Amino acid sequence: MLDNKNLPAGTILAFDFGHRRIGVAVGQTLTGSSSALAVVAVTGKPDWQKITGIINEWKPVALVVGLPLAADGGETTMSTDARRFGRQLEGRYGIAVQYEDERLTSFSAEQRFVNARARGDMRRKDAALKDAMAAQIILENWLQSAI
Repeated sequence: MLDNKNLPAGTILAFDFGHRRIGVAVGQTLTGSSSALAVVAVTGKPDWQKITGIINEWKPVALVVGLPLAADGGETTMSTDARRFGRQLEGRYGIAVQYEDERLTSFSAEQRFVNARARGDMRRKDAALKDAMAAQIILENWLQSAI
């Protein structure tokens, strides 16, 4: 497993795994910055072709997958599924996968979306981007723990 305290400078991709959509965010280890990037559809299985395109475009040095743990920190069915997705990512692309506790990220993403709508930066039709915003929060938290 990759130690995020000794990461090489480069791009990191984060994934907020879901059974219908996967949010994707991109960030940099050098600057500690991140942004929401995309939403990938899941219809029985993730859209691996789209994920491959994102991986090829951004050439990340590491991948981060949000881990939806229970309130007490224990595993859930979704965290088991997210770990499976992480193993698939690592197996397909040969890039180390890290996991980040994502408790409360959906709530934070919803708040960011509401605030962006209030500012006029987003519209109701952009609601699917909440998954990418959740991935951004996962990546922000992971990058902060790396510093």
